[in-house]
This record gives sequence, C-alpha cells and structure tokens, in this order.
Amino acid sequence: MEQKNLLFSKEALNKLIRPLVVEQVLAVAVGMIDVIMIASVGEAAVSGVSLVDNVSILLIGLFGALATGGAVVAGQYLGQKDEKNACKAANQLILFILVSSLLIMGVYLLGKDFILTRVFGQIDADVKEAANTYLIITALSIPPLALYNGGAALFRAMGNSKVTMWISLIMNIINGIGNAILIYLVHIGVAGAAIATTLARLVAAVIIMVMIFNKKHVIHLDRQFEFRFHKKMIRRILFIGVPNGLENSIFQLGKILILSLVSACGTYAIAANAVAGNVAILNVIPGNALSLALLSVASVCVGAGDFEQVKYYTKKLMIKIHIYMSIISFVLILFAPLIVQMYQLSDQAAEATKTLIYWHAVCAALFWPESFVLPNTLRASNDVKFTMTLSIFSMWVFRIGFSYLFVKVLDLNIVGVWIAMIIDWLFRAIVFVIRFVKGTWKEKYIAERNG
Repeated sequence: MEQKNLLFSKEALNKLIRPLVVEQVLAVAVGMIDVIMIASVGEAAVSGVSLVDNVSILLIGLFGALATGGAVVAGQYLGQKDEKNACKAANQLILFILVSSLLIMGVYLLGKDFILTRVFGQIDADVKEAANTYLIITALSIPPLALYNGGAALFRAMGNSKVTMWISLIMNIINGIGNAILIYLVHIGVAGAAIATTLARLVAAVIIMVMIFNKKHVIHLDRQFEFRFHKKMIRRILFIGVPNGLENSIFQLGKILILSLVSACGTYAIAANAVAGNVAILNVIPGNALSLALLSVASVCVGAGDFEQVKYYTKKLMIKIHIYMSIISFVLILFAPLIVQMYQLSDQAAEATKTLIYWHAVCAALFWPESFVLPNTLRASNDVKFTMTLSIFSMWVFRIGFSYLFVKVLDLNIVGVWIAMIIDWLFRAIVFVIRFVKGTWKEKYIAERNG
C-alpha cells in the first residue's frame, strides 16, 4: 500500500501507540505495587480486594463499553470530516455515562450483601470483612472512573493518547502515595487502599473533564453542556456500546461465577488466582495498548470508507503485538520465581501461582491477540452483534463449562480454571480470524450507515 495514501503515517501511529503503552505499563506497575502493599496486611486482605475487584471490573466494563461506542462513533465522524457531529457524539456519551454510573453505583451499594454472601460463596470471615470494607469505599469511585474512561476514549479517538498517559501518571502517583501513607503510616489496611484508589480516580476525572471542554481539541464539549438526550445519536452509540457492554459484562460475570469454584479450592487458591492474574496482566500490556490504538485507527478508516486500510493497519498491529507479547512471555517465565517471592505467599500458594504464570505466558503469546485485539476491527465497523454472540457462547461453553469439569470432576483445582480460560481463548481466536478473512464485517458498517 502506498505510503502517501495512508490515513495514518508511521509517525502518527507511533505518536498514538507509545503513550498507550506507557499508560498500560503505569497501570500494571502500580497495580502490582498495590497488591504487594496490601499483601503486607495479610493473605486475607489480598483475597478480599481481589474478589471485589472482579465485581468492580464488571461494572467498569459497562462504562468502558459505552466509551468504546462513543469513541467509535466519534472516530467514524472524524473519518467523514464531520467534526460537529463528532462533538455531539462526545456530549451524548458523557451525559449518558454520568447518569448510568450514578444509577449503577446505587444498585452496587444496595446489593453488596448479596454479592458478599451469594456471589463469592463460602469465604473465610476475615476475607469477607476485607471485601466488605473495600467494596463500600471503592463504590464511590464508580462515577468518576466512568467519566474518566469516557473522556479518555474521546482523546484516543482524536489520536491524542498523550493526554491520557499524563493523567494516568498523576492518578497512579496519587494512588501509590496514598497507599503508602494510609497502609504503612496510618495503618488502616484495606480501607487505606480503597481511599487512595477512590481519590486518584476522582482527581483523574476532574482533570480530563476540564480538558475535554477545551475548544482547541477537534472533539470537545461545549461550556453550555446540553443535559438532553438525542435519540438518534444515543442509538448509534448504544448500537455499538450495548452489545459490547453485554459482552464485557457477561464475560466478567462468568469470571465472577468461576470465583465460587476458586473459593472452594481454599484461601491459597484465591491468593494464587489474584497474584497470577496481576502478573499475567504484564503479558498483555502491548495487547491492551495496541488494541486501543487499533480501535481508534480502524474507526477513522471505516468512517472514511477505506476498508483496505482497515485490513492493512489490523495486520500491521497484530504482528507487532505477537512480537512484543512473545518477548514479555519469555521474560515472565524466566523471572516467575523471583516475582512470586515478592508477594510473600504461603508455599502452596506460591507454587500454584508459578504454574498459572507459566501456562498464561506461553498461551498468551500464541493466540491472545486474535481472541481480544482482532475483534476491535470488527467493532469499529459495527460488527458488534457477532463479537458479542461469539464471546458469550465461548464464555459459557468453554470457560465456565470446562472450569466446572476440570475442578469438580477431574479435580485439577485452580489450574483447571486457567486451562478452561485458555481453551476459551483458542476457540475465540479461530472464529474471529475466519470472520476477518471472509470480510463479512465490512457489510455491517455500510448497512448501518444506509439504514
């Protein structure tokens, strides 16, 4: 493909990708430090925070999906050179996210007893106490985090990921310092970690909202913010956001249901699952960063009606992801014993954690990108119902079904849960590659735009 005809030059692509990688590294590094700090309070604290984080991710995923819907619509308008409607999409996205996040926060707090007793299953009293404390405090951070995600998605749609990188840095510094003070100096344990997280998210939301109101940005909000929903624009956002939200939510719900299996394996398994999950995120830093970049790039290319460039950039970024993830997998396998040692786990939990890290490292390098990054090309072209249907089917049949088979029948304990997860990845990867190669996804954007 001739370079002069490309919508994104090599320089523009690197300008988008590099801050995203830094942002992901910051988030993961601070996340790992958080767990290490909380681990000093005890294994029960790590387990309690881990359980709540799984539910929080379910809620956060809803707003991430809505943000994705808004970013795709805004990006498509930018591809059409329609800046007015891109700004209108931004206004509607932020308004919808604000209202829905307040409602969900209320439901989350009202349903906390159900979550602690029914969803998590039988857990030790000290784990339950830690989970309860962390849940109540971090629930207050749901609206700020939702607003931050919405604003961040809009800046990425503009190709300006440097803004989100710097705000992420500020958020992580506040979180890290807050944890150090409240856990080590004030000695309030899990509550300290929750307060630091909530404060950091609030500051990040305020900063990004102030910036998105600046008219120098191609996509911006008007100072006379319109508190009124526009049915047609909301429909476009929700057309992408709702299937994506259902996909993310049911995906996370499946993981939460599996937690009862993990909990039944004992506190050591909960801790191993938490720490291995935290370390495994290192594996997918390039994938998560370039996944966000692909969504932004593909949306603009789709809006411009240039599907050849969509395929070009998808293949280009997928190759990069495989190379980067293979390097990280090798490093993680090499240093897994040293990494696990930092978490001060019991011998049983430490051995289980290392096994999970090895499994994840090998398989993530092989087919994680096709399972989780490639679908963003389909979403950018409005092929969201297919990605949703496939992901939900694969989750229930392979991840959940096989987890119960491996744990309850074959007695593989926590390792069985992770093997089932990998089988889920493999199935998704195969089907998404077939869909991409066939090119059916191109027709979805054309049909929706004409409809």
